[in-house]
Amino acid sequence: MCKTCGCGGGGHDAEVGSGTQPMATEADVHGHKPSDHHGHEPGHDHGMPPRTVSLQRSLLEKNDRLAERNRGFFRAKRLLVLNVLSSPGSGKTTLIQRTGIALQGRLRLGVIVGDLATDRDAARLRAAGLPVVQVTTGTVCHLDAEMVARAARQLDLDELDVLVIENVGNLVCPADYDLGEDLRVVLLSVTEGEDKPLKYPPAFHSAQVALITKVDLAAAAGFDRAAAVANLRRISHHARLFELSAQSGDGMAEWLEFLVQQHAAVNR
Repeated sequence: MCKTCGCGGGGHDAEVGSGTQPMATEADVHGHKPSDHHGHEPGHDHGMPPRTVSLQRSLLEKNDRLAERNRGFFRAKRLLVLNVLSSPGSGKTTLIQRTGIALQGRLRLGVIVGDLATDRDAARLRAAGLPVVQVTTGTVCHLDAEMVARAARQLDLDELDVLVIENVGNLVCPADYDLGEDLRVVLLSVTEGEDKPLKYPPAFHSAQVALITKVDLAAAAGFDRAAAVANLRRISHHARLFELSAQSGDGMAEWLEFLVQQHAAVNR
Protein backbone atom coordinates (compact mmCIF):
# COMPACT_ATOMS: atom_id res chain seq x y z
CA MET A 1 0.00 0.00 0.00
CA CYS A 2 1.02 3.63 -0.34
CA LYS A 3 2.04 3.96 3.29
CA THR A 4 4.72 1.35 2.67
CA CYS A 5 5.49 1.52 -1.06
CA GLY A 6 6.06 5.27 -1.02
CA CYS A 7 3.85 6.40 -3.91
CA GLY A 8 2.00 8.69 -1.51
CA GLY A 9 5.01 9.85 0.43
CA GLY A 10 4.50 13.51 -0.34
CA GLY A 11 5.96 15.78 -2.98
CA HIS A 12 3.59 14.71 -5.76
CA ASP A 13 1.81 17.52 -7.52
CA ALA A 14 -1.56 16.42 -8.80
CA GLU A 15 -3.20 18.81 -11.20
CA VAL A 16 -6.48 20.33 -10.09
CA GLY A 17 -8.69 22.00 -12.64
CA SER A 18 -12.07 22.38 -14.23
CA GLY A 19 -11.52 19.26 -16.29
CA THR A 20 -11.80 20.91 -19.70
CA GLN A 21 -8.38 19.59 -20.71
CA PRO A 22 -6.66 16.38 -19.60
CA MET A 23 -3.72 17.05 -17.31
CA ALA A 24 -1.05 14.66 -16.13
CA THR A 25 2.07 14.99 -14.04
CA GLU A 26 4.92 12.81 -12.93
CA ALA A 27 6.26 12.69 -9.40
CA ASP A 28 9.80 14.06 -8.99
CA VAL A 29 12.51 11.42 -9.28
CA HIS A 30 15.76 12.15 -7.46
CA GLY A 31 18.89 10.29 -8.43
CA HIS A 32 21.02 11.31 -5.44
CA LYS A 33 23.08 8.61 -3.76
CA PRO A 34 22.61 8.48 0.01
CA SER A 35 25.61 9.62 2.01
CA ASP A 36 26.48 10.56 5.56
CA HIS A 37 27.22 14.13 6.69
CA HIS A 38 30.89 13.75 5.70
CA GLY A 39 29.96 12.90 2.12
CA HIS A 40 30.91 9.23 2.39
CA GLU A 41 28.82 6.82 0.35
CA PRO A 42 27.37 3.66 1.92
CA GLY A 43 29.62 0.66 1.92
CA HIS A 44 32.74 2.39 3.31
CA ASP A 45 33.67 1.26 6.82
CA HIS A 46 35.21 4.16 8.77
CA GLY A 47 35.13 2.48 12.16
CA MET A 48 31.63 3.65 13.08
CA PRO A 49 29.29 0.90 14.31
CA PRO A 50 25.96 0.62 12.48
CA ARG A 51 22.98 2.23 14.16
CA THR A 52 19.30 1.43 13.90
CA VAL A 53 16.88 4.32 14.16
CA SER A 54 13.20 3.57 14.78
CA LEU A 55 10.74 6.00 13.24
CA GLN A 56 7.39 5.75 15.00
CA ARG A 57 5.66 8.72 13.38
CA SER A 58 2.84 7.71 11.13
CA LEU A 59 3.57 8.15 7.44
CA LEU A 60 0.00 9.41 7.18
CA GLU A 61 0.26 11.91 10.03
CA LYS A 62 0.29 14.97 7.75
CA ASN A 63 -2.64 13.66 5.73
CA ASP A 64 -4.64 12.93 8.88
CA ARG A 65 -4.11 16.50 10.15
CA LEU A 66 -5.24 17.94 6.82
CA ALA A 67 -8.23 15.58 6.73
CA GLU A 68 -9.40 16.84 10.11
CA ARG A 69 -9.03 20.39 8.86
CA ASN A 70 -11.11 19.47 5.79
CA ARG A 71 -13.74 17.86 7.99
CA GLY A 72 -14.10 20.92 10.17
CA PHE A 73 -14.33 23.17 7.12
CA PHE A 74 -16.96 20.99 5.44
CA ARG A 75 -19.03 20.86 8.61
CA ALA A 76 -18.91 24.62 8.88
CA LYS A 77 -20.30 24.69 5.34
CA ARG A 78 -23.06 22.25 6.43
CA LEU A 79 -22.05 19.70 3.80
CA LEU A 80 -22.55 15.97 3.70
CA VAL A 81 -19.31 14.62 2.22
CA LEU A 82 -18.97 11.18 0.62
CA ASN A 83 -15.71 9.46 -0.34
CA VAL A 84 -16.64 6.90 -3.03
CA LEU A 85 -14.23 3.98 -3.54
CA SER A 86 -14.28 1.06 -5.94
CA SER A 87 -12.30 -0.82 -8.53
CA PRO A 88 -12.43 0.56 -12.09
CA GLY A 89 -15.66 -0.10 -13.96
CA SER A 90 -17.94 -0.64 -10.97
CA GLY A 91 -20.24 2.23 -11.96
CA LYS A 92 -19.12 5.08 -9.72
CA THR A 93 -19.58 7.84 -12.28
CA THR A 94 -22.96 6.62 -13.49
CA LEU A 95 -24.18 6.29 -9.91
CA ILE A 96 -23.05 9.82 -9.05
CA GLN A 97 -24.58 11.20 -12.23
CA ARG A 98 -27.98 9.58 -11.68
CA THR A 99 -27.90 10.46 -7.96
CA GLY A 100 -27.25 14.14 -8.68
CA ILE A 101 -30.04 14.30 -11.25
CA ALA A 102 -32.54 12.47 -9.04
CA LEU A 103 -31.81 14.71 -6.04
CA GLN A 104 -32.49 17.95 -7.89
CA GLY A 105 -34.98 20.00 -5.91
CA ARG A 106 -34.03 18.18 -2.70
CA LEU A 107 -30.24 18.35 -2.38
CA ARG A 108 -27.61 20.18 -4.43
CA LEU A 109 -24.73 17.89 -5.29
CA GLY A 110 -21.18 18.76 -6.39
CA VAL A 111 -18.33 16.43 -7.30
CA ILE A 112 -14.55 16.18 -7.04
CA VAL A 113 -13.32 13.56 -9.53
CA GLY A 114 -9.98 11.80 -9.21
CA ASP A 115 -8.38 10.02 -12.17
CA LEU A 116 -4.83 9.24 -13.26
CA ALA A 117 -5.50 10.80 -16.65
CA THR A 118 -8.22 12.42 -18.81
CA ASP A 119 -11.28 14.39 -17.77
CA ARG A 120 -13.86 12.03 -19.26
CA ASP A 121 -15.75 11.37 -16.02
CA ALA A 122 -15.82 15.07 -15.14
CA ALA A 123 -17.18 15.87 -18.59
CA ARG A 124 -19.98 13.35 -18.17
CA LEU A 125 -20.97 14.79 -14.81
CA ARG A 126 -20.77 18.35 -16.05
CA ALA A 127 -23.05 17.46 -18.96
CA ALA A 128 -25.62 16.35 -16.38
CA GLY A 129 -25.55 19.84 -14.86
CA LEU A 130 -23.40 19.02 -11.83
CA PRO A 131 -20.60 21.34 -10.65
CA VAL A 132 -17.37 19.37 -10.99
CA VAL A 133 -13.65 19.79 -10.33
CA GLN A 134 -11.22 17.33 -11.91
CA VAL A 135 -8.10 16.15 -10.07
CA THR A 136 -5.67 14.45 -12.44
CA THR A 137 -3.16 12.56 -10.31
CA GLY A 138 -0.65 11.46 -12.94
CA THR A 139 1.05 8.41 -11.41
CA VAL A 140 -0.53 8.68 -7.95
CA CYS A 141 -3.12 5.98 -7.35
CA HIS A 142 -5.33 7.76 -4.81
CA LEU A 143 -6.58 11.13 -3.67
CA ASP A 144 -5.28 12.63 -0.45
CA ALA A 145 -6.59 15.32 1.87
CA GLU A 146 -4.42 18.07 0.37
CA MET A 147 -5.67 17.36 -3.17
CA VAL A 148 -9.26 17.48 -1.93
CA ALA A 149 -8.69 20.77 -0.11
CA ARG A 150 -7.26 22.37 -3.24
CA ALA A 151 -10.09 21.07 -5.40
CA ALA A 152 -12.79 22.15 -2.94
CA ARG A 153 -11.59 25.75 -3.19
CA GLN A 154 -12.70 25.71 -6.84
CA LEU A 155 -16.30 24.88 -5.94
CA ASP A 156 -18.89 27.27 -4.50
CA LEU A 157 -19.54 25.14 -1.44
CA ASP A 158 -22.17 27.55 -0.14
CA GLU A 159 -24.31 26.47 -3.09
CA LEU A 160 -24.00 22.75 -2.30
CA ASP A 161 -25.56 20.34 0.17
CA VAL A 162 -23.63 17.19 -0.74
CA LEU A 163 -20.02 16.92 -1.88
CA VAL A 164 -19.13 13.62 -3.53
CA ILE A 165 -15.45 12.72 -3.88
CA GLU A 166 -15.05 10.14 -6.63
CA ASN A 167 -11.74 8.55 -5.72
CA VAL A 168 -9.32 6.99 -8.18
CA GLY A 169 -10.51 3.52 -9.27
CA ASN A 170 -8.47 1.36 -6.92
CA LEU A 171 -9.39 -0.79 -3.91
CA VAL A 172 -5.92 -0.72 -2.32
CA CYS A 173 -4.30 2.64 -1.60
CA PRO A 174 -7.39 4.87 -1.23
CA ALA A 175 -8.39 2.83 1.83
CA ASP A 176 -5.49 4.36 3.78
CA TYR A 177 -6.31 8.01 3.14
CA ASP A 178 -8.84 9.95 5.17
CA LEU A 179 -10.05 12.87 3.05
CA GLY A 180 -12.24 14.55 5.66
CA GLU A 181 -15.41 12.76 4.57
CA ASP A 182 -18.49 11.99 6.64
CA LEU A 183 -19.11 8.66 4.95
CA ARG A 184 -16.89 6.28 3.04
CA VAL A 185 -18.89 4.45 0.37
CA VAL A 186 -17.50 1.34 -1.33
CA LEU A 187 -19.00 -0.23 -4.47
CA LEU A 188 -19.08 -3.87 -5.52
CA SER A 189 -20.60 -4.49 -8.94
CA VAL A 190 -22.20 -7.83 -9.80
CA THR A 191 -19.73 -8.19 -12.70
CA GLU A 192 -16.68 -8.23 -10.39
CA GLY A 193 -17.25 -11.45 -8.49
CA GLU A 194 -18.55 -12.18 -5.02
CA ASP A 195 -15.12 -12.46 -3.36
CA LYS A 196 -13.92 -8.85 -3.80
CA PRO A 197 -14.51 -7.99 -0.10
CA LEU A 198 -12.34 -10.95 0.93
CA LYS A 199 -9.56 -9.95 -1.48
CA TYR A 200 -9.55 -6.26 -0.49
CA PRO A 201 -10.64 -6.21 3.15
CA PRO A 202 -9.20 -2.80 4.16
CA ALA A 203 -11.30 -0.91 1.61
CA PHE A 204 -14.50 -2.73 2.52
CA HIS A 205 -13.88 -2.76 6.27
CA SER A 206 -13.19 0.99 6.35
CA ALA A 207 -16.49 1.87 4.67
CA GLN A 208 -19.67 2.91 6.47
CA VAL A 209 -21.76 2.19 3.35
CA ALA A 210 -21.49 -0.72 0.88
CA LEU A 211 -23.31 -0.71 -2.45
CA ILE A 212 -23.88 -3.72 -4.67
CA THR A 213 -24.23 -2.10 -8.08
CA LYS A 214 -25.45 -3.11 -11.55
CA VAL A 215 -28.00 -5.51 -10.06
CA ASP A 216 -29.86 -5.47 -13.38
CA LEU A 217 -26.97 -7.53 -14.78
CA ALA A 218 -26.89 -10.08 -11.95
CA ALA A 219 -28.50 -12.93 -13.87
CA ALA A 220 -26.37 -12.42 -16.97
CA ALA A 221 -23.20 -12.27 -14.86
CA GLY A 222 -24.10 -15.39 -12.88
CA PHE A 223 -23.89 -13.35 -9.69
CA ASP A 224 -24.27 -15.29 -6.45
CA ARG A 225 -26.05 -12.73 -4.30
CA ALA A 226 -26.08 -14.82 -1.13
CA ALA A 227 -22.31 -15.36 -1.30
CA ALA A 228 -21.64 -11.68 -2.00
CA VAL A 229 -23.80 -10.50 0.88
CA ALA A 230 -22.20 -13.04 3.22
CA ASN A 231 -18.72 -11.82 2.23
CA LEU A 232 -19.74 -8.20 2.71
CA ARG A 233 -21.24 -8.98 6.11
CA ARG A 234 -18.07 -10.79 7.10
CA ILE A 235 -15.78 -7.85 6.25
CA SER A 236 -18.17 -4.86 6.36
CA HIS A 237 -20.46 -6.09 9.11
CA HIS A 238 -20.99 -2.54 10.38
CA ALA A 239 -21.76 -1.01 6.95
CA ARG A 240 -25.19 -0.04 5.66
CA LEU A 241 -25.87 -2.18 2.59
CA PHE A 242 -27.75 -1.12 -0.54
CA GLU A 243 -28.41 -3.12 -3.70
CA LEU A 244 -29.17 -1.00 -6.75
CA SER A 245 -28.83 -0.26 -10.43
CA ALA A 246 -28.24 3.30 -11.56
CA GLN A 247 -29.26 2.28 -15.09
CA SER A 248 -32.59 0.63 -14.34
CA GLY A 249 -33.35 2.60 -11.19
CA ASP A 250 -33.77 -0.51 -9.02
CA GLY A 251 -33.00 0.31 -5.38
CA MET A 252 -32.23 3.98 -6.10
CA ALA A 253 -35.16 5.37 -4.08
CA GLU A 254 -33.81 3.85 -0.86
CA TRP A 255 -30.31 5.17 -1.60
CA LEU A 256 -31.58 8.69 -2.27
CA GLU A 257 -33.68 8.75 0.89
CA PHE A 258 -30.65 7.62 2.87
CA LEU A 259 -28.64 10.60 1.57
CA VAL A 260 -31.44 13.00 2.48
CA GLN A 261 -31.52 11.58 6.00
CA GLN A 262 -27.74 11.72 6.34
CA HIS A 263 -27.64 15.33 5.22
CA ALA A 264 -30.26 16.19 7.82
CA ALA A 265 -28.26 14.32 10.49
CA VAL A 266 -25.03 16.27 9.88
CA ASN A 267 -26.94 19.53 10.12
CA ARG A 268 -28.74 18.94 13.40
